[in-house]
Amino acid sequence: MRIAIAGANGRMGRMLIEAVLAAPDLELAVALGRAGSASIGRDATEFLGRSSQVLITDDLDALAQADCLIDFTRPQATLAHLEACQRHGVKMVIGTTGFDEAGKAAIQAAAGKVGVVFAPNMSIGVNVTLKLLDIAARILKDDYDVEVFEIHHKHKVDAPSGTALKMGETVAQAWGKPLEEVAEWARHGDTGAREHGTIGFSSARGGDVVGDHTVFFCGPGERLEITHRSSSRATYAEGSVRAARYLADKASGLYDMQAVLGLPSTR
Repeated sequence: MRIAIAGANGRMGRMLIEAVLAAPDLELAVALGRAGSASIGRDATEFLGRSSQVLITDDLDALAQADCLIDFTRPQATLAHLEACQRHGVKMVIGTTGFDEAGKAAIQAAAGKVGVVFAPNMSIGVNVTLKLLDIAARILKDDYDVEVFEIHHKHKVDAPSGTALKMGETVAQAWGKPLEEVAEWARHGDTGAREHGTIGFSSARGGDVVGDHTVFFCGPGERLEITHRSSSRATYAEGSVRAARYLADKASGLYDMQAVLGLPSTR
């Protein structure tokens, strides 16, 4: 497969480039950068001290040279890339988070034309964690208070993280309720006693933390904690490459990482 990477000069973009280069069945075909960036026109693998002959570009029509785009940028940029992918019949792996409802609807609509894997976290371990949360929530029900805690690096701009939201959504779905009805987003001042059947969220930002997530199930006399910690973005890159391969024979459709891993979806 010919792979395009969005945000090619960023930390995640570079990790994705390394993952593609290491895969014998994949070819780095296109590297996208932000318009006006100093990286435009430079070799996409310059940071590795080697030449790929693939220059970083802000021309979205370059996507015509690719089979699949992997995108971990920002919602506005991702939606622009999504439009170009539809125009050129290019599949898309989306790891970007922070979309509003209109953005999610645009992704859903695009999946009617091209194959899309859209997941808040491409890590294989995180997606196994979602299955564990589903099992725990179905067994413990809302007899146990649920709190979702996450911490990320200081540069992350959305909160709670997309992964934290997916974790809360997984628990809520296991209870048979939409997350919006049971989520408690913030606490400050005299909040009163905790309301039964809610899911609390807490976010922290600092340093270079790649991403830690813990879901607490707090019951009478005991507490269950399900935790996933990321120490490297390489896990996201490897999952994304796996997702791109999954799309190879998918002309259209919207998929998540549960589908990529062959697990029943927690959607």
